[in-house]
Amino acid sequence: MNPGLRRPPRGIVVLAGIGFAFLVVPILGLVRQVAWGDLGAALGSEEAIAALRLSLICSVCATALSVVLGVPLAWVLARVEFPGRRIVRAFVLLPIVLPPVVGGVALFAAFGRAGLLGGALVDWFGVQLTFSPAGVVLAETFVAMPFLVITVEAALRGLDPHLEEVAEELGASRTTVLRRITLPLVAPAVAAGAALAWARALGEFGATITFAGNVSERTRTVPLAVYLLLDADPQVAVALSVVLLGICVLVLVLLRDRWWPSR
Repeated sequence: MNPGLRRPPRGIVVLAGIGFAFLVVPILGLVRQVAWGDLGAALGSEEAIAALRLSLICSVCATALSVVLGVPLAWVLARVEFPGRRIVRAFVLLPIVLPPVVGGVALFAAFGRAGLLGGALVDWFGVQLTFSPAGVVLAETFVAMPFLVITVEAALRGLDPHLEEVAEELGASRTTVLRRITLPLVAPAVAAGAALAWARALGEFGATITFAGNVSERTRTVPLAVYLLLDADPQVAVALSVVLLGICVLVLVLLRDRWWPSR
């Protein structure tokens, strides 16, 4: 008999059911709160439209920045041996486990007007990142890029190096091998990592409100608008929450085959 088809102990089934219910019941509760007949009007409100527009623009920019910086970083971590690589990887992945508010404080200490680099940016280039849309992009990139890095690094480590070695033996330069062989092979992983990074950026709250603030039509993204509207206009807050929920579910469904095998 196939071990995977054996009847599991009753206690395991009960605990699994409780765990599943614990995760699903809040989602069902949220869906139950939606006034579906008024959903269009709620999402069409001025506050909702402004938050959705800003979230879309900033999350796409954060995803693009994550790809530009994260793919080379993943390649270095996967292919280059250097002292302290484990420490570097730990710092790269730190935002995944770091409380987002702490991440916002760290960004403020680095890029705030009196921060490590922020003062120079203001004095030399007249660029102030705090309380600006650029600050939102920076905060979202900080928390989202590690998801792309870890995805692409895993794909690079799983590649068969034979094709790259053959191309180099035939005279192809390292840049040509990277552009014509390596990147096409890991393109699905880059797409998956970008989707995860985008979903994470779209839902970012703590680092954004700490570093960029909560200014209407300037730094108030959808999560910040939900937080603010819970008391002022719960119907719009619930409608925006359902939008974020739907996007997250869609991303997970599209990435299903990259994260667990289908039968």
